[in-house]
Amino acid sequence: MLARTFPCNKCGICCQKVHLAPETRFLDRGDGTCRHYDATSKGCNIYTQRPDICRVDRQYELIYSQRYSWDEFVAVNVEICLNLQTGDLIKV
Repeated sequence: MLARTFPCNKCGICCQKVHLAPETRFLDRGDGTCRHYDATSKGCNIYTQRPDICRVDRQYELIYSQRYSWDEFVAVNVEICLNLQTGDLIKV
């Protein structure tokens, strides 16, 4: 299987909004931000061991590959990412 990559711009906004989704709330350090988020690097302190919910490619394989093509799945995730960046939050 070919490796799939998500066009992440590494802004860190998704890591600062983990309280918004039931699937990621367990990562909340109490202020909506992931307990593994490093504000200085805008990255993850446990990136290579991060949970499956934080891996776009893994979520696609586990849950969404029967419903969407990879390109469709990326498009939905990019839209959500842009909404998080602009503060235009939507209910998914």
